[in-house]
Amino acid sequence: MSVRQMWKAKIEGRLAAPARQNAGDGVRRPFSGRVLGIDPSLRGTGLALIEFAAGRQALLLRARTVRVPSRVSMAGALAEIHRAVDEFLDTADVRHVALEQTIYVQNFQTAQILGAARGAAIAAAALRGKPVFEYPPLRVKQAVVGVGRASKEQMQRTIMALLGHGAPLASDEADAAGVAVCHAFTWREE
Repeated sequence: MSVRQMWKAKIEGRLAAPARQNAGDGVRRPFSGRVLGIDPSLRGTGLALIEFAAGRQALLLRARTVRVPSRVSMAGALAEIHRAVDEFLDTADVRHVALEQTIYVQNFQTAQILGAARGAAIAAAALRGKPVFEYPPLRVKQAVVGVGRASKEQMQRTIMALLGHGAPLASDEADAAGVAVCHAFTWREE
């Protein structure tokens, strides 16, 4: 069984997880609930809302790329990201929000812009009292594809297979879905 098939079986509840401490009874339960995955970027933030339930394949409820034209100011772009995240949280009972952490960038200005985009998304979730979790890109790819250096195309194909989604997702949406799937696969109840 390949890593991808194992993850698919796990998400569908067909693969027994090893016993771990969880809620005091020694059994690890699969994540259950809705996760809003976010791949932040100033001009193309990916959002994906996925529902996870034990014994059932993960279900992509909605995905969107927040496209902000370059003629819109940075403040306007941040407001649009905040509004889009807020609207997703408004229309669904989201349990957790998961974001991709900023990757290493050599350009200080790029790092600032990415940080601002992440801040707009995190602020929208925090104002709603939603728990926010952050994952490095390598961990997301490893959890979803099984390889930390997977290509964007591998991520898209694997996400579509895991979610049983026939239509191709935009790259930013697939990355956001990957963050949500990574969260569901790796999150541990305290």
